[in-house]
Amino acid sequence: MSLIEVLLALLIFSLGMLGTVGMQALAVKNSVDAEDRSRAALMANEIVSQMWMAKTLSLPTATTDAWVARLQNQQVSGLPNATGTTGTAIVDGVLVSTVTITWRSPARRSTDPLATYITQVAMP
Repeated sequence: MSLIEVLLALLIFSLGMLGTVGMQALAVKNSVDAEDRSRAALMANEIVSQMWMAKTLSLPTATTDAWVARLQNQQVSGLPNATGTTGTAIVDGVLVSTVTITWRSPARRSTDPLATYITQVAMP
């Protein structure tokens, strides 16, 4: 009888440990996703800051190309498999630039949707 109790206690302990390991793996994944979203926001803020400094929503191609290259360079706070675009449109009579950043984490499957960060800026 004691042997059965010990085996059941070991089974319950093992299931608890497996659950803890699973929660830890999920926490690490969510932490990496949050870091990527934070870097996307910083990179979008960088191009918006350049627009504000230049006092225009239409930046030269060289500036946007350098920004996209920095966005794709993971050694310089870029994102994995990233692309970045800027576009302008008139919204409610105001010229608005939309900055879109998309990326795919290496931990994600190729069938998973791309992660996307979108921000808009209007020049007064």
